[in-house]
Amino acid sequence: MNVNQLIELMAALLILFGSIVSVISAFGMIRLPDVYTRSHAATKSATLSVLCVLFGAFVYFWIHDGYVSIRLILGIIFVFITAPVAGHLVCRAAYRSRVPLAEGSGDDALKSVLFDDEELRVKSEIEQLK
Repeated sequence: MNVNQLIELMAALLILFGSIVSVISAFGMIRLPDVYTRSHAATKSATLSVLCVLFGAFVYFWIHDGYVSIRLILGIIFVFITAPVAGHLVCRAAYRSRVPLAEGSGDDALKSVLFDDEELRVKSEIEQLK
Protein backbone atom coordinates (compact mmCIF):
# COMPACT_ATOMS: atom_id res chain seq x y z
CA MET A 1 0.00 0.00 0.00
CA ASN A 2 1.27 3.42 -0.85
CA VAL A 3 0.64 6.67 1.00
CA ASN A 4 -2.32 7.70 -1.14
CA GLN A 5 -4.13 4.46 -0.45
CA LEU A 6 -3.51 4.80 3.30
CA ILE A 7 -4.90 8.34 3.30
CA GLU A 8 -7.92 7.18 1.26
CA LEU A 9 -8.46 4.42 3.82
CA MET A 10 -8.29 6.97 6.65
CA ALA A 11 -10.82 9.13 4.79
CA ALA A 12 -13.12 6.12 4.42
CA LEU A 13 -12.74 5.36 8.13
CA LEU A 14 -13.63 8.96 8.97
CA ILE A 15 -16.77 8.68 6.85
CA LEU A 16 -17.64 5.35 8.49
CA PHE A 17 -17.06 6.80 11.97
CA GLY A 18 -19.27 9.79 11.10
CA SER A 19 -22.01 7.46 9.90
CA ILE A 20 -21.90 5.42 13.11
CA VAL A 21 -22.03 8.54 15.28
CA SER A 22 -24.98 9.77 13.21
CA VAL A 23 -26.91 6.57 13.91
CA ILE A 24 -26.11 6.86 17.61
CA SER A 25 -27.34 10.47 17.51
CA ALA A 26 -30.60 9.35 15.92
CA PHE A 27 -31.14 6.76 18.66
CA GLY A 28 -30.40 9.45 21.25
CA MET A 29 -33.01 11.74 19.76
CA ILE A 30 -35.58 8.95 19.96
CA ARG A 31 -34.74 7.58 23.40
CA LEU A 32 -33.85 10.62 25.51
CA PRO A 33 -36.60 11.94 27.80
CA ASP A 34 -36.87 15.70 27.32
CA VAL A 35 -36.17 18.51 24.89
CA TYR A 36 -32.91 19.49 26.59
CA THR A 37 -31.23 16.11 26.34
CA ARG A 38 -32.61 15.54 22.85
CA SER A 39 -31.15 18.86 21.78
CA HIS A 40 -27.82 17.70 23.18
CA ALA A 41 -28.00 14.54 21.07
CA ALA A 42 -29.07 16.47 18.01
CA THR A 43 -26.37 19.12 18.17
CA LYS A 44 -23.28 17.60 19.75
CA SER A 45 -23.13 14.18 18.17
CA ALA A 46 -24.79 15.18 14.90
CA THR A 47 -22.27 17.99 14.52
CA LEU A 48 -19.43 15.56 15.14
CA SER A 49 -20.82 13.08 12.63
CA VAL A 50 -21.38 15.65 9.88
CA LEU A 51 -17.93 17.11 10.44
CA CYS A 52 -16.31 13.66 10.21
CA VAL A 53 -18.17 12.81 7.01
CA LEU A 54 -17.41 16.16 5.37
CA PHE A 55 -13.77 16.08 6.43
CA GLY A 56 -13.42 12.50 5.19
CA ALA A 57 -14.90 13.51 1.83
CA PHE A 58 -12.62 16.55 1.71
CA VAL A 59 -9.51 14.42 2.35
CA TYR A 60 -10.60 11.81 -0.17
CA PHE A 61 -11.15 14.30 -3.00
CA TRP A 62 -7.97 16.15 -2.10
CA ILE A 63 -5.79 13.03 -2.23
CA HIS A 64 -7.56 11.02 -4.93
CA ASP A 65 -8.40 13.78 -7.44
CA GLY A 66 -6.10 16.57 -6.31
CA TYR A 67 -9.21 18.72 -5.92
CA VAL A 68 -9.64 21.09 -2.98
CA SER A 69 -13.35 21.61 -2.52
CA ILE A 70 -14.24 25.04 -1.19
CA ARG A 71 -17.84 23.86 -0.80
CA LEU A 72 -16.78 21.15 1.64
CA ILE A 73 -14.65 23.61 3.60
CA LEU A 74 -17.57 26.05 3.78
CA GLY A 75 -19.89 23.21 4.81
CA ILE A 76 -17.52 22.22 7.62
CA ILE A 77 -17.28 25.81 8.86
CA PHE A 78 -21.02 26.42 8.55
CA VAL A 79 -22.00 23.26 10.45
CA PHE A 80 -19.32 23.82 13.10
CA ILE A 81 -20.63 27.31 13.84
CA THR A 82 -24.40 27.07 13.36
CA ALA A 83 -25.40 23.69 14.81
CA PRO A 84 -24.25 24.27 18.43
CA VAL A 85 -25.64 27.82 18.40
CA ALA A 86 -29.00 26.58 17.12
CA GLY A 87 -29.12 23.88 19.79
CA HIS A 88 -28.34 26.43 22.48
CA LEU A 89 -31.08 28.75 21.25
CA VAL A 90 -33.63 25.93 21.10
CA CYS A 91 -32.84 24.94 24.70
CA ARG A 92 -32.94 28.55 25.82
CA ALA A 93 -36.32 29.14 24.19
CA ALA A 94 -37.67 25.91 25.68
CA TYR A 95 -36.44 26.85 29.16
CA ARG A 96 -37.86 30.36 28.99
CA SER A 97 -41.16 28.88 27.79
CA ARG A 98 -41.07 26.75 30.96
CA VAL A 99 -40.84 23.37 29.28
CA PRO A 100 -40.36 20.99 32.20
CA LEU A 101 -37.16 19.07 32.75
CA ALA A 102 -37.25 15.27 32.81
CA GLU A 103 -37.77 13.41 36.06
CA GLY A 104 -34.51 13.05 37.93
CA SER A 105 -32.73 15.85 36.08
CA GLY A 106 -31.40 17.24 39.31
CA ASP A 107 -31.58 20.74 40.72
CA ASP A 108 -32.64 23.68 38.59
CA ALA A 109 -30.32 26.47 39.74
CA LEU A 110 -31.33 28.83 36.96
CA LYS A 111 -35.02 28.85 37.89
CA SER A 112 -34.54 31.05 40.94
CA VAL A 113 -32.43 33.49 38.94
CA LEU A 114 -34.77 33.86 35.97
CA PHE A 115 -38.27 33.34 37.28
CA ASP A 116 -38.43 34.60 40.89
CA ASP A 117 -38.89 38.23 39.81
CA GLU A 118 -41.60 37.22 37.37
CA GLU A 119 -43.47 35.20 39.98
CA LEU A 120 -43.34 38.13 42.40
CA ARG A 121 -44.62 40.46 39.68
CA VAL A 122 -47.52 38.12 38.86
CA LYS A 123 -48.40 37.82 42.55
CA SER A 124 -48.39 41.60 43.01
CA GLU A 125 -50.60 42.05 39.93
CA ILE A 126 -53.05 39.50 41.32
CA GLU A 127 -53.11 41.29 44.67
CA GLN A 128 -53.75 44.63 42.93
CA LEU A 129 -56.73 43.17 41.11
CA LYS A 130 -58.30 42.08 44.39
